[in-house]
Order: sequence, then structure tokens, then C-alpha cells
Amino acid sequence: MEYLRTNVERPIIFLSAGHFVSDIPWLHAKRIIDSYEIIISVNKTLYIAQGGVEYVVRPGEILLLSPDQVHEGYQLSEQEVSFLWLHFRPSGAYKHLNSVALADYWGEQNKGANSLKLTDTITPFYCAPSSIERIHILFKQLQHVVNSSTYTGIAADYIASSLLIELSDQTLTELYRTPTRMQGKWSMSEMIEWTRLHAMEDISVADIAAKFSYNKDYLSRSFKRKTGYHVQEYIHLIRIAKAKDILGRSSRSIRDIAQQVGFHDEKYFMRLFKRYEHITPTEYRQAYYNLHMNNQ
Repeated sequence: MEYLRTNVERPIIFLSAGHFVSDIPWLHAKRIIDSYEIIISVNKTLYIAQGGVEYVVRPGEILLLSPDQVHEGYQLSEQEVSFLWLHFRPSGAYKHLNSVALADYWGEQNKGANSLKLTDTITPFYCAPSSIERIHILFKQLQHVVNSSTYTGIAADYIASSLLIELSDQTLTELYRTPTRMQGKWSMSEMIEWTRLHAMEDISVADIAAKFSYNKDYLSRSFKRKTGYHVQEYIHLIRIAKAKDILGRSSRSIRDIAQQVGFHDEKYFMRLFKRYEHITPTEYRQAYYNLHMNNQ
């Protein structure tokens, strides 16, 4: 695995971004670019090779393309393939790291520090983020700023940097900051991840406790201690994040979206959304409406 380490004490330099959609089977052109490009697969599977390495990029996965390297499609993608793309250049120091170099970097950052204050982002060249919805939301905000009449370059630089920071935080959490194993067979991190994956289903604290053979009260206390949220609140937050993602890329009704993310009561969903986001689902949908789409 290879990573891009980028200093973000000053924001990265945003160049361009958009949402590619193809209505026919599609093959990525062979080319060399002079910037980094993040590709976030949305629908169908992309087949892209870089430096002789072939990548299969499925929905929810991310590929980082490097400047001055040949990349090209090596297999036709299906009709309706789509992905988000973002071109940028680092504004500060940057470096490519392999897994060993990244481990050394992380060890240096942890020496004698009570709390980490990182100034670098760590971007994998290929990954499947655990919370892709957060990436989608930041990308939508970025597109809105770029395509609005009040666009300023500095705003795009900062939002693009925030996207890299979010991706970096998820990467480092997955690699190095996973909570230690609790007494018993399962770690709390595994229970949290299982809850995230099943949050759209009709699950309760009792269901999770039974699944992992833990006392319900003990599980609740441990969950709160590790995440900062009660179990039900955490489930609500995951569902709301998913709803925001759907609102941003779909014209489906609020009722349908509520049901898709696990709420049988549309009004209850709307109340929760307003509580957590301080705006209604409809207002959220209307907040970021300027997008750039392409099919070439």
C-alpha cells in the first residue's frame, strides 16, 4: 500500500472537480496529468491502471492518481458508471510513503505526546473509507462553492483540504487508532463497526448485546465511553448521514429516503434530522444545488 503525505498547514490548491456520468459502456482514456486526482466511485465499477498496476474501483472506493504517471482504462466499465473527481496540488511539503514509512511517521508523531496535533494528511492511493457518506457530503459542498456565483478560490482550497483531512482521519483511525480489545471475544471497535453496518436495520441495544454476548448495561456504558454517543444516538447519526448523502444526489421523496435509512415514521425522521442538522431535509437538499457534471 502506498500513501500521499501532504502538509496542510496551508490549504491544498484546488484545481477542478466534477461528477462524471456515462450513458454508454465507457473506457478511461490513456493520459498523463500534472496534478493529483482523487476518484470516488459512485455507481458501477471502474477499471483503471496506473504505473502498470490494475485497480478495480467499486462504488464507495477511492483511487488517487499521481501526476506524471500514465493511467488508463484497461477494461470497459458498464453503462451508467459514475464517479466524483477532484484535481489538486499540494501547497506545502508532500511525499509518497509505503506502509513501513507510514508506520515510522506515526511512531514519531506519538513520541511523548498526550494528544496528537497532526499537520499532515495521509491519503491512500486506493481505499474503501468506512464512512464514505462524509466524503460525499464534503464533495457536494465543494461543488456548490465552486459553481456558485460567490465562488472564491480560497473557499474551494479549504473545503478540498477538509475532504483530505476527513479521508486521512478515517485512514489513520482504521490503521492505528482502533480501540484495544475488551475482555471477551469481540473488541469494542468491532461492535461499533457492526452497528454502523447494520444501522439501517431495526436493531436495538439488546440486539447488539445479544449478538456479541455482552451485558446490555455494560455494553451501553462502554459504547458511550468509546464513541461519545449512546447506542441509539449513534444509530440515528449514521442514518442521518446516509440520508444526507441520498438527499444530495437523488430527487427521491423524503418519505422514501426515511424508509430507506430505517425510519418507518416520516415525521419522526424529519424531527430527528432537524434536531441534528438544524435544518429540514428539504432545506438541506436545497442548500447545495450547484453541481458540475460531465460525460467525457
